[in-house]
Amino acid sequence: MLRLAAQTLRHRTGGFLATFVALAAGVAVLMTCALLVESGWRHQGDPHRYGAAFAVVADRDLTVDGPTVLGETERTTLLLPERGSVPGKVAGDLADVPGVDRAVGDRRLVVTTTAAPGLPTTGHGWSSTALAPYRLVSGRPPRSDGEIAVDARLAGPTRLGPGATTEVVTGGVSRTYEVSGVVGTGGTASGRAALFFTDAHAAALDPHPGRYDAVGVLTAPDADRDALLAEVRRIADAAGATAYTGDDRGIAAEPESAAARSLALGAGAAFAGYAAAIVGFVVAGTVGLSVRHRRRDLALLRAVAATPGQVRSMLLAEVGLLGLLAGAVGVPAGLLATRQVRDALVSRGFLPDDFTVQGGVLSAAAVVVTVAVVALLSAWIAALRVARIRPTEALGEAAVEPATGGRARLVCGLACVAGAFSLTVLTGATDGQTALGAAMGMLYLFVLGVALLAPWINQGAARLLGPVLRTVWGDSGYLAAANLRANARGAVAVLTALVLSVGLGGTVWFLQDNLERQTVAQSREGVLAQYALTSGTGLPASAAAEARRVPGVAAATGVRRTSVVVPDRLEPQTVPAQGIDPLGADRTLDLRVRSGSLDALREGTVAVSTARADAAGWRLGDKARLWLGDGTPVTLRVVALYERGWGFGDVTLHRRTLDGHTVTGLDDRVLIRTAPDFGAEGALAELARRYPGGQVTDTARLTGELGEDVAVSGWLNKMLVTVLVGYAVLAAANTLVMAALARTRELSLLRLVGVTRGQAKRMVHAEQAGLLGVALLIGAAIAAVALTTIVRAVTGATLPHVPATGWTALLGGTTALALLATVVPVAHILRTAPVEGMGVRE
Repeated sequence: MLRLAAQTLRHRTGGFLATFVALAAGVAVLMTCALLVESGWRHQGDPHRYGAAFAVVADRDLTVDGPTVLGETERTTLLLPERGSVPGKVAGDLADVPGVDRAVGDRRLVVTTTAAPGLPTTGHGWSSTALAPYRLVSGRPPRSDGEIAVDARLAGPTRLGPGATTEVVTGGVSRTYEVSGVVGTGGTASGRAALFFTDAHAAALDPHPGRYDAVGVLTAPDADRDALLAEVRRIADAAGATAYTGDDRGIAAEPESAAARSLALGAGAAFAGYAAAIVGFVVAGTVGLSVRHRRRDLALLRAVAATPGQVRSMLLAEVGLLGLLAGAVGVPAGLLATRQVRDALVSRGFLPDDFTVQGGVLSAAAVVVTVAVVALLSAWIAALRVARIRPTEALGEAAVEPATGGRARLVCGLACVAGAFSLTVLTGATDGQTALGAAMGMLYLFVLGVALLAPWINQGAARLLGPVLRTVWGDSGYLAAANLRANARGAVAVLTALVLSVGLGGTVWFLQDNLERQTVAQSREGVLAQYALTSGTGLPASAAAEARRVPGVAAATGVRRTSVVVPDRLEPQTVPAQGIDPLGADRTLDLRVRSGSLDALREGTVAVSTARADAAGWRLGDKARLWLGDGTPVTLRVVALYERGWGFGDVTLHRRTLDGHTVTGLDDRVLIRTAPDFGAEGALAELARRYPGGQVTDTARLTGELGEDVAVSGWLNKMLVTVLVGYAVLAAANTLVMAALARTRELSLLRLVGVTRGQAKRMVHAEQAGLLGVALLIGAAIAAVALTTIVRAVTGATLPHVPATGWTALLGGTTALALLATVVPVAHILRTAPVEGMGVRE
């Protein structure tokens, strides 16, 4: 059977081309997703910063107990958005462990040098140089608060050497330092540049007093490493931290690597889930249609004594060979696409520069096997009817196939539609990620239901559209309606692909537009201040008080952006938050408070968005337990509930609650409201000059920058929907071409019995108008239900915002491509003489 399958592929290249395209494109899409996941799994960051350390104790994630299911407590691990720290006593405890030579605490300070403001740089205490290890290239270590040592990456482009001076901004203050020495690692190292203060000065600058960013363990030569590691891990667990060893030290050295790893794993897995569902729909439909188009040939094999098992074996061998060929093309295409996606993610700041595409063998094997299994299963199901019929019925059965499916298909389709409507109710009753998950499940259940019920949908639509088609296209419309009824089952793949492209595109793309629109609108309407004092290096807490003393300033509010971890019905989530000084905040901010008051915001209290409060089960006056960005658990009393969570974050805290729990300990901006008709611009500009990089801008500009940031964040989802919808539309066009070319004998027979070329063209146009109309109507209805439900659940808006240009592009583009995929091959067929067309193999 394998030899026969190979001969069939060689002699029927055109007939198998559509199946090959669907398989190869599916492999390429899934390969991109899988390789992104594999690269994220292998990404460990660069451990050079702690290259000499045997182990590094650091706090980089948070494990939270979730609900108990079947007697087992579910636990969720989340990355800390503000990079946790460890108590200073941990260094002493580790130093006392037998076999430890030294335990060195490392402080990681956010600094900017005026000599190289564009070069990412971190500040450390001099003792931490032993962890790399660094060695002096020239000069000496810093000995006073006014001296620093710089590494070669910073010294090279800036020509900083011993005796030179430079400005260093940290903690919102600019100070002048003399360079005492230059250090190097003795090799090439990626990541951030480093500069080194004295240990005492680094401790004074650290916004986390009494704590270290990490503690590195240096071992004695004769240490029992197994016993030592067990003790280090015990001490780390007691401190709520983790002991990192080997390549994992890169995560401790560069927490950004853990975030990049999480994003690559999460995005790749999410993309893969959606893509796998779509590829499954498309490949199953294409392979099934290909087998049905060959039913005359297969029936002839049965008539000449081929057994059902032999026919099935031949079909499976054909599809298996096509799968291997598709893998040979799709895997390299996916590898190339992954590199392009990686570059796009890096350029937009989603991934660091050192993130590389790694692996590929595991991804290729998994993807090829997955697509091959789907294709083989589809071929096996499609071959069941042809292979099981008796040889004496084969040729008669080959001419006409059942118009609809069996009872099991009908029941499953109705169950999917019922499940989709149930998820519609769930989506409307929940919010946040729960609503998003339910909405995507609802979308796919709707599409699966349509795919299963497509024969009945096509038949019903043909009957309803029959009078319309006859009125518009006359006799050609009558033939078109008859064809739609007779070929109701053959058009399943086309209907499914078109519904999927319109339904998915209309939901995900416009959902992202609505989220962006809601965020920008809430920010624009909620900021009452006219000006904002900002600085690229952050502002000290005193900046707001300084602004209030400027003549003409009615109110000034310092705002510190962060993220916190909050409980949810299913699992804890990281949500955006802000810390504010509530003094005068009612004149600079309008969060649209629905109950309580921001005036009651103090240390030990919190204000929460209504959506987040509903998700967590909090009410006004309740004690809310959550975790700050560095993993510190706090229990706060809810004193206000507000609506504008998209524009300002789901959680609003008193700024002092965040002291010592953010990376920089600085404010991001100060919102300033001036008295009417009082010109304070000059005084505010003078205030801005007191802070490094300070400037006063119009708050409308902040809203514009927020819109740009949200658009960049939404780019990832839009890229997803573009790829998936593009694949679905391509598959629809591919299927339409295959279906059109399979009609050579049919159209030739019509022309032999008197149908003119023009009538045949009009018949095909009428068929496509009917099929496209039904597909676009169902897809648009699914998108409308899903989009309206989720937008109402997530943003509270009654109706979603749908730009006319967006719908025009989606529907118009899908329609144009689908028509083109039918008109061109049919025109080619009609140029063939009818007598020649009757001799063409089916």
